Amino acid sequence: MQELYEQIQVYLNMDEEISFKEFNDFYKKVLDRLGETHETLEEEMVWKSLFIVENVMSNANGRAKETRGSEAKKYQKMAQRLQLWSNNLGARLAKAGYTEEDVNERFDKMFNEGPPQE
Repeated sequence: MQELYEQIQVYLNMDEEISFKEFNDFYKKVLDRLGETHETLEEEMVWKSLFIVENVMSNANGRAKETRGSEAKKYQKMAQRLQLWSNNLGARLAKAGYTEEDVNERFDKMFNEGPPQE
């Protein structure tokens, strides 16, 4: 998940949007990785996974509204599937005692991290 977290930081700091194909490829990597590792994620990776899921979901929702036809439907479907992961990961953090305010504060810090420095 760490490399996906670093990649989402790159995407969030780009000036232009990535193509549907690149977006879809990243989405599939996120789902595959979550499917493989979600049960064994340590708390830090749960945070990063939720950050990734929330950002991809938000972008998919935005793109679904801006796009027409089959691509719009694909973006909607992506957002719906990611909502399930968001609920799952959010519930894990809530069970660990974190509030929505904690999540918002942590996400603000994560947004400010920016892409990894080479």
